[in-house]
Amino acid sequence: MKISIVIPVYNEENYIKSCLESLVHQEVRADEILIVDNNCTDRSMEIARTYPVRIVKEAKQGMIFARNRGFNEATGDIMIRIDSDTIMPSYWVKRTKEIFETQKIDGMSGPTYYNDLPLQTPYYSILYLAYLKKKLGHHCFIGSNMALTKAIWNKVKDDVCLDDKLVHEDIDLSYHIGHIGGVIHFEPSMIMPTSGRRIKHNPTSFFIEYPRRLKSTLNQHKQS
Repeated sequence: MKISIVIPVYNEENYIKSCLESLVHQEVRADEILIVDNNCTDRSMEIARTYPVRIVKEAKQGMIFARNRGFNEATGDIMIRIDSDTIMPSYWVKRTKEIFETQKIDGMSGPTYYNDLPLQTPYYSILYLAYLKKKLGHHCFIGSNMALTKAIWNKVKDDVCLDDKLVHEDIDLSYHIGHIGGVIHFEPSMIMPTSGRRIKHNPTSFFIEYPRRLKSTLNQHKQS
C-alpha cells in the first residue's frame, strides 16, 4: 500500500520547514510527499526543494483547486492531506497504513489541536466533528487531518464543489463521499497538532467568516 502526502501551499515560508521536517522523520516514510505550489511569491518553494518532495504547480488560486490538483497527481493508494503549518507526529504514516489495511474504509480523520495557543486540547475539534456527524449523518474530515483512498477520490472528484467562498472543502468532500456510500472512519487516537495562527492574526475570519461558510456548506448539502 503506497502512501502519498499532499500539501497545498500558498506563501508558507514561516511554517513549511517545520512541517516537512516532521514528514521526513516518520517511523515509516511516505512513498511520496507532494507539494502543490498555488502561486507562491515567497520562499516556500525554495525551502521545499531542499527536501525529498515532488512539486506541482496549480495556477488557479484557492485551496480547493490546489487540493484537487494534489489528489489528481498523487500516485499513492492512500492520500494523506495536511496543511503546511501541521506538525505530523512520527507514527502517523505507519498508523495510517495499519488502519487502512485492517479496516474497510474509504477515508479517515481525527481530532486536531492548536499547538501555539494557550488551550492545547483536541476537545473542541471532537465536539465540532460530533456536530458535523449529526448534520451529515456520517463522520467528516478535518482539512489538516484527513486521509482517503485514491479510489474513492476518483469516484467523487467530478462532483466536489469548487468555490472556497461558498463551502468548507473538507466538509464538502465528506458529503460527496458519504453520498455515494463511502465510509469515513473517525479515529480519536490520531490527534494532529496544527497552528492557530488564523485565530491570532485574523479572528474576524475565524469567528465570523468560518461559521458563515459552515452554514452555507450545510445548507447546500441538506440530507433528505
